[in-house]
Amino acid sequence: MSEKLIIQGGKSLEGSIDVPGAKNSALPLIAATLITDKSIHLKNVPGLKDVKTMLQMVQELGKRVESTGSNSVRISGAVSNNEAPMELVRKMRASFLVLAPLICRTGKAEVPLPGGCNIGTRPVDLHLEGLKDLGATIEQRDGKIIARADKLQGSDIFFDYPSVGATEQLLMAAVGARGRTRLYNGAQEPEIRDLAEFLNELGANVSLDGSIINVEGGQEFNGTTYEVLPDRIAAGTYMLAVGATGGSVNVESVDIPSLKPLTLKLKKAGLKIVEGDNSIRIEKTERPENLEVITLPYPGFPTDLQAPITSMLTLAKGKSVIKETVFDSRFGHVAELSKMGADISVTNSSTVFVEGKNSLRGTEVEATDIRAGAALVIAGLAGEGKTEITGLKHLDRGYSKLLEHLQEIGANAERVDT
Repeated sequence: MSEKLIIQGGKSLEGSIDVPGAKNSALPLIAATLITDKSIHLKNVPGLKDVKTMLQMVQELGKRVESTGSNSVRISGAVSNNEAPMELVRKMRASFLVLAPLICRTGKAEVPLPGGCNIGTRPVDLHLEGLKDLGATIEQRDGKIIARADKLQGSDIFFDYPSVGATEQLLMAAVGARGRTRLYNGAQEPEIRDLAEFLNELGANVSLDGSIINVEGGQEFNGTTYEVLPDRIAAGTYMLAVGATGGSVNVESVDIPSLKPLTLKLKKAGLKIVEGDNSIRIEKTERPENLEVITLPYPGFPTDLQAPITSMLTLAKGKSVIKETVFDSRFGHVAELSKMGADISVTNSSTVFVEGKNSLRGTEVEATDIRAGAALVIAGLAGEGKTEITGLKHLDRGYSKLLEHLQEIGANAERVDT
């Protein structure tokens, strides 16, 4: 049985939301628990399907996983299996991150090539080339990557592109390698910083110098208690919902610096942003101004907010241009927004042109990936009449307590069986 989200739109948003932990941080942190046998207590863990998949993954590899309360989990025990189950890796791309920790702990890893959202080509070449530079032998057979190394050895590695996944993979490999590793042109996303801080809590020696990551490897690892970074993409999605609908909302428990690429854009669009120590108040009384948005690796504008900000800009004054440079084929929301009356088009498979309109109309639409689904939620909240969104499996992978949070800020929304 499937479900759909029904939204009665056209209502401004008011209230307060506590942002959950970041999925994109929790997943690599859970994978990194494989490098130690000691007990690790993770807090602020979002209750998402992808997180449950990663927890199941480390269980299958020998770890003990126990809930210690709402949004917290304890992971302990030794790795007893270095073959990642095909059915779990195919569900979610991030599960490929167990490759490096397994090599560090057991000298060998067998991990199927990953699955996940269909948002364009995302090869794992950078992961594998970096592991080779650290001394691993790599073989591909029957849809699996088989990697071996008696002991990884530190090295200087340059990324042709600052891939988040490859940076996370090789950071975990480097802390388990002998000697010094320098990762050049590594990703700088806040989730990379969170992983580095977590590894240091375990006893690693990692320092960040802009796009260069320095690692002194070979330490013994211990246990720790660690709180997952707040989800900047969830926070940004709710902020953009206010930008589309109007109203005033406090977004609590946020990491202010990581949201700067968005908050500066929203100020340029005419929204009022008031920053606290770990909260942001966002207010909107008039139609947003048009914007030019180009997605880039952090600290550029995040690709994960490209679809949500496009949704807001369908209601802005004048023409906006949104250029996607991080992923290809990430425009599943465009056709669905058109069904709702948006004046929107894609050219050259990388640029979206939006002519802002006074209103959207509710209709039946389908989420094709996580962030496209978020864009449709925003459009439904702002649109006139009823919007019915299917494909909720995608939203459930990316947004913890989505319906609860929408209702907390006054949205008229419900989930129903179909």
